[in-house]
Amino acid sequence: MDRFLEMQVFNAVVDEGSFVKAAESLNLSKAAVSRHVQDLETRLGVRLIQRTTRRLSLTSDGQIFFARSKSLLEDLVDAELEVASRSQRASGLLRINVPVSFGVSHLAPVWGQFRDLHPGVKLDITLTDRVVDLVEEGFDMAVRIGQLESSSLVSRMIATSRLVLCASPHYLAIHGQPSSPKDLINHAVVAYSYATQKDDWQLMGPEGPVIAKTQPVIHANSGETCRAIAVSSQGIILQPLFIVDEELKAGRLVPVLPQYTAAELGIYVVYPSRQHLSTKVRALVDFLSQYFAAHPLMNQDSIEVQQD
Repeated sequence: MDRFLEMQVFNAVVDEGSFVKAAESLNLSKAAVSRHVQDLETRLGVRLIQRTTRRLSLTSDGQIFFARSKSLLEDLVDAELEVASRSQRASGLLRINVPVSFGVSHLAPVWGQFRDLHPGVKLDITLTDRVVDLVEEGFDMAVRIGQLESSSLVSRMIATSRLVLCASPHYLAIHGQPSSPKDLINHAVVAYSYATQKDDWQLMGPEGPVIAKTQPVIHANSGETCRAIAVSSQGIILQPLFIVDEELKAGRLVPVLPQYTAAELGIYVVYPSRQHLSTKVRALVDFLSQYFAAHPLMNQDSIEVQQD
């Protein structure tokens, strides 16, 4: 008894719409196809296909089994392709899109390490904070940060980074430390143009979630620009820890409203499809996942701050 063969034959009959066409596609006799379907129905104890002289139709049990068995067969094909691809050498041109700040500060050092492991891969790296259309613009994969929009893309989280509310000590000495999120409306705020939450900052406090309304005096589409403006004492920012970590450690920036926390940002790799995933894409996805799993700055809960 070969359960996968029975499922394969059953799926072929449904997909082709007839026993004869299924037999031709599988290079089996019509009798063998009929026998496999009958054996499957006997083993399950239900009728899967209603047969008439003119057409075939699935029973309710047949519809359920078809959906589940088709998924199982596709998973088997994917598993075989994945294992087979791992035995192949990664090679060819790999086009990647990455965010600017994260790409400069945390991805730039890893490309050489990846190339040392996979010298047959040529990299074409584009830095932009704009959400590109991978298929339309010819990218093999992208790194994206934040909440992902619903799409047909396949995503895999490789790290997280907390958003940190902070400002320079000099700014706070002049304008005062806000005592609650509602006070931010009266402060100079430097906002990131592509932020998912726009100018309404979502925070979690002692009494639960709160929305802090802000009126930014500056918008910038670069996290590093927002950081530099904050360091020059021009306002309060909400930026990922991977952008402001060094300034917090050095005391050039300090936390604002430390009793309130902002959401964690997911850092993802995305690519068009898991089916027939190329060896070069799989190699980079696995490499980035392993690299950032051991990265000291990612996935950490506490912030180290310079103490006076």
